[in-house]
Amino acid sequence: MRLATSAVLGISSDLLRIKPKEASAAILSGYAEGIKTAGQPFVLAERHKWLAAIALARLQNPARFWRKLEDFPEVRGKIPAAARKALENLMPEAGLSYKTVRRVSGLGSLGRQRFAAIADWLGGKIAREAKALTPSACVWAQNRNAASPLYYQTILDRAVRCRDPYFRLDGSWIVRRLSPNCSRIELETLPGDRDDYRILYSMGWETANIHVGDKKRLAPIQRDLMQRPPEWLRKAAKAMAKAVIRDWKEWKRV
Repeated sequence: MRLATSAVLGISSDLLRIKPKEASAAILSGYAEGIKTAGQPFVLAERHKWLAAIALARLQNPARFWRKLEDFPEVRGKIPAAARKALENLMPEAGLSYKTVRRVSGLGSLGRQRFAAIADWLGGKIAREAKALTPSACVWAQNRNAASPLYYQTILDRAVRCRDPYFRLDGSWIVRRLSPNCSRIELETLPGDRDDYRILYSMGWETANIHVGDKKRLAPIQRDLMQRPPEWLRKAAKAMAKAVIRDWKEWKRV
């Protein structure tokens, strides 16, 4: 739902060149195929060279990346001890000197504590980020206790993908490395000669790569998909997109 809604919003902003109906069909088709085959990791250098070409063509300029990271405001006061420990646990060696900045990136984590540690190591720059872990929005939507179990690390451990050894959960903090060639690809940077259907199909498949981590749920998921009416994802995503826009306009008025 989140992926399909993002696609609808991306189409309305002219960031994707595909119709909403086709976008939902691509996502659902990729997801269903991923569930059916019990998933498959996206190794860019092997079976997904077309995706590798997109990623490599959009690698960030190293000098610009480090300049932007260094420009974030430095943390003057104390940061949470658990966050500092999480950052240091991910450093290549103990006792390494570093500068801590407050990093802002994207829109999905606004309001969460987020710290980045920048250090010089063996002649080059390295950076690590710690982001506060919060309960899923499902906890809020279902009126459950905020202390409900968090399954972030379990999902990471079970997902069908090539694991990043520098991406982990440390207590209540998500920690990872930051670098010019280890980042997400923004829609506005995608090349013009791309296949949006194929991209969304792959994103649907990658969603399945996460869900297949619970092998007991594969059969129930397949049965559920078969029982759903045609166009259910497109209609649901359209309704969700309207709700998101409505909430955004309400927020703008405050």
